[in-house]
Amino acid sequence: MRTLYLIRHAKSSWDNPGLRDFNRPLNDRGQRDAPLMATLIAKMDIKPDLLVSSPARRAITTAQFFADALGIADDEVVRNQDIYEAYPQEILRLISELPELAETVFLFGHNPTFTEVANRFTDDFIENIPTCGVVRIESPAESWRSFYEGNARVTAKYFPKEVL
Repeated sequence: MRTLYLIRHAKSSWDNPGLRDFNRPLNDRGQRDAPLMATLIAKMDIKPDLLVSSPARRAITTAQFFADALGIADDEVVRNQDIYEAYPQEILRLISELPELAETVFLFGHNPTFTEVANRFTDDFIENIPTCGVVRIESPAESWRSFYEGNARVTAKYFPKEVL
């Protein structure tokens, strides 16, 4: 069994228009939602084997809130440059290359890509994964190489405005 959690970064700040997109921090709402969503997931007793994040400041900060809530050291969050500005096919490739020992993986990244990827695994159209939204995709696949649209399905969605 393979379980993938797509987690969009929490709400970021646009207060400094001169700041590179990559360096944008979380705004007040993001600073509030990320720990609350992380705590919600932690209370479900989910034990990820691996956390992989875009290295963009808003994504890695979100990932660190989840790591903290799950009792995982911040330095164990893997930063993967390929997630930042990725197209859906790049995320699917990254998924297929995940380590086989990791059965439950959290990926932290960005829209519109994460919404497009999630929609490949559901018949129910997801219009938008909101900031700090979490989508769980499960598959009976024995390897990440065999995790694909034909055998994996969205089994849950947790969006801040719906659960907080």
